[in-house]
Amino acid sequence: MTLFRILLALIFVTICGYTAVVVAHHGPNLVPVFFGDITKLMWPGQFNLDFACMLLLSGLWVSHRHRFRPVGLLLGLLAVVGGVTFLSLYLLIESFRTKGDIHALLLGQPAQP
Repeated sequence: MTLFRILLALIFVTICGYTAVVVAHHGPNLVPVFFGDITKLMWPGQFNLDFACMLLLSGLWVSHRHRFRPVGLLLGLLAVVGGVTFLSLYLLIESFRTKGDIHALLLGQPAQP
């Protein structure tokens, strides 16, 4: 679990740094570029569409983990919008909240009767 947590921290720091450089050079104009590539039906668009589907699955998983309660739906939306920046931080925090229990980390806490 320690190596997994280190990986999550490295991912978070790397993506934040990379994003800061891209925004500094090109501005925060992601949406038109992202969807513009998809509409061109070329490899960058294929990658973006694949990535968008992964983001949707990530959001669905996070929402499911929280039993689709309001906080889970909000976190799921953040997963879709925030990508791996959100997911790496979320998993790092949850790895501590679940005390390293991989089953609880992946599935969430059991539903209360």
